Amino acid sequence: MNNATEIREFLSSRRARIGPERAGLPMYGRNRRVTGLRREEVALLADISVEYYTRLERGNARGVSDEVMDAVSRALQLDEAERAHLFDLVRIANIGRSPSRSPGPVRVRPSIRRIVDAIATIPAFVHNGRLDVLYTNPLAEAFYSEHLRDPIRPANSARFLFLDPRARTFYVDWETIAHDVVAALRGEAGRNPYDRPLSDLVGQLSTRSEEFRVLWASHDVRFHRSGTKRFHHPLVGDLTLAYESLELPADPGLALATYSAEPGSPSEEGLRQLARWTETRAKLTTMEAGTSA
Repeated sequence: MNNATEIREFLSSRRARIGPERAGLPMYGRNRRVTGLRREEVALLADISVEYYTRLERGNARGVSDEVMDAVSRALQLDEAERAHLFDLVRIANIGRSPSRSPGPVRVRPSIRRIVDAIATIPAFVHNGRLDVLYTNPLAEAFYSEHLRDPIRPANSARFLFLDPRARTFYVDWETIAHDVVAALRGEAGRNPYDRPLSDLVGQLSTRSEEFRVLWASHDVRFHRSGTKRFHHPLVGDLTLAYESLELPADPGLALATYSAEPGSPSEEGLRQLARWTETRAKLTTMEAGTSA
């Protein structure tokens, strides 16, 4: 991914969505050639020269200060995730290009595994910024049974979402989830533009999914930290669950995620049923192993 291109396309896409009225600027004439703000209008709102902003939007971000980035973020009315993405892109531009490389295998530390295993009543798992599922407790393994059928390891939520037909049944609100997932991956690409596995994943999804290509081209970014999601699980049916993703500060790039249900709800009973099924399967597996021995 070319950093200058990413900056240019991100800024121009954010500028296109804001009209003068929304920005608090007067309208002069009705025959505007652009749907959103002009570059000179962004420069006016950010209190910088038109030449300076034009240079930035063309992808030349070397030496751009945090103060200027704050001003541009306000002018374009960027939210928290968009502002962070812009700062990431500018940071990479000032660091300079690093060679593409494949990181070593990511290992979830034993202490984190113990925490995940101790969360017995709700699905809990560890994932990275590429949305690879790296470690699950037994209930999350049962919950994500459709994801984990993928023979490629580690299993990846984005790959399942866009390339496995079962995802459209599993995720009741597939379109919303798809937008959130692509926006999360776009943010990760801004933070780690030379992550080879991430580039490979984006290339694979872009080649095989028209929906992914369209969403990726929108340059939307979003933090995928919490929310309510609806599922149709093949074993226990419909579930409405609260999603939380908590970053692990000692393990940059990794997060602990959980799904929980409202107390007393049908979804809570659904998770209990799934837990009972998981326990029964574990007992049968143990008995079979003992018989074989």
